[in-house]
Amino acid sequence: MSNTQSTPQGLADEPSRAAYRDYTQPGIDRVREFYRNNHTYQTLDFVLAKKNKWLPFQQRQMTPWEGLDYLNTLVDESDPDINLPQISHLLQTAEAIRADGHPDWFVLTGFVHDLGKVLCLFGEPQWAVVGDTFPVGCRHSHQIVYPEFFAANPDSQDKRYDSELGIYSARCGLDQVHMSWGHDEYLYHLLKNYLPEPAQYMIRYHSFYAWHKEGQYRHLTDARDDANLAWVQKFNPYDLYSKNPNPPVMAELKPYYEDLLAKYLPATLKL
Repeated sequence: MSNTQSTPQGLADEPSRAAYRDYTQPGIDRVREFYRNNHTYQTLDFVLAKKNKWLPFQQRQMTPWEGLDYLNTLVDESDPDINLPQISHLLQTAEAIRADGHPDWFVLTGFVHDLGKVLCLFGEPQWAVVGDTFPVGCRHSHQIVYPEFFAANPDSQDKRYDSELGIYSARCGLDQVHMSWGHDEYLYHLLKNYLPEPAQYMIRYHSFYAWHKEGQYRHLTDARDDANLAWVQKFNPYDLYSKNPNPPVMAELKPYYEDLLAKYLPATLKL
């Protein structure tokens, strides 16, 4: 990891960070409704069906940049902090990482970490693509945002899943755990062969706030997860606190990111 000790550049300062991820602020009804649907319908059966549908990657072929261009039309319904298109958020995240002198694979991770949201292009509702993620097949933590909405989830009434371990064994490792379906899991499987392990963890678990922020589900993690947790936590401030209403200038940055995409990723992705 970088030895940089100063406050990361381009990020909100410590006093203002309390305003981020504030789910009690006025006008948050769209986010509440998003999580009502997400927590109601994200069951184990739902997740298994989505993996079976999407992970063969047989929908279409697209260059990485074409996928990113699509994100320029998408505003994340689950995000209480910003109403800019996703491509602006990705550039803000990546530029903050680059400003702190991190390796270029880290910068690339910041730039593509939400690319899996192209699932919306294929007709998936946002509650099955974005938002905080959590394990299914076991008891839901009360540290997940809007935990009260899990009361309507059928798995909450199923004795097979209503325990701390549910269908899993202690310290089985997150790779053996089914997470709620969304862009994180989808993109991890799409890019795992091209990026180093810390980047894989950043992509797969950056929305798993109950784990990397609240310290939940440690009974399911293994030594590999524990070793990579610090990387996910290192990535999180760039993902969260780089958000601001002033979008970067795409025309000025595009040549650099075109070269970065070409260095690590294939010219065409099978989505």
